[in-house]
Amino acid sequence: MKKLYMKQHVFSMRGKFSVKDAEERDAYFVEGSFLKVPKVYSITDKDDHEVGRIVKKVFTFLPKFTVEVNGHEIAEIKKEFTFFNPRYTIDAIGVEVTGNWWGMDFEVYRDGALIGEVNKKWLSWGDSYEVQVLDEAVETLLIALVVAISCVKADQAVVAATSTN
Repeated sequence: MKKLYMKQHVFSMRGKFSVKDAEERDAYFVEGSFLKVPKVYSITDKDDHEVGRIVKKVFTFLPKFTVEVNGHEIAEIKKEFTFFNPRYTIDAIGVEVTGNWWGMDFEVYRDGALIGEVNKKWLSWGDSYEVQVLDEAVETLLIALVVAISCVKADQAVVAATSTN
């Protein structure tokens, strides 16, 4: 089992942060596009190779994000039409996310086998997550899912903030 730690910086304009291993070494880097359409988050490894990306689709009635790992689309996160509380679904081939993924405490299964767990760390400056990787072959998939869900939550927060003003 391997543990990775993600800490997003509260005041980062570009959405740039690193994913660290248990020894606090940089393992991955995540960078969001700034003032670009569509909004893209790129995930690179420590050798600066892109291993994943999250893209917010444009020209859709409701928000929709695609998750790519190694050039292949593996999941789609989309908002469902509701009148009150926002609700999102994750459509992924062979991947199931269970638990409170909106609260960032969830498990990830692939073809029925547990491959990872994500837990939000409380009492920290910014959003911090611990990612337990049970199958290192899908490490990038887990990082991409956490970044994508975090991106969806940030997008929802911006929409909520603008609608109250």
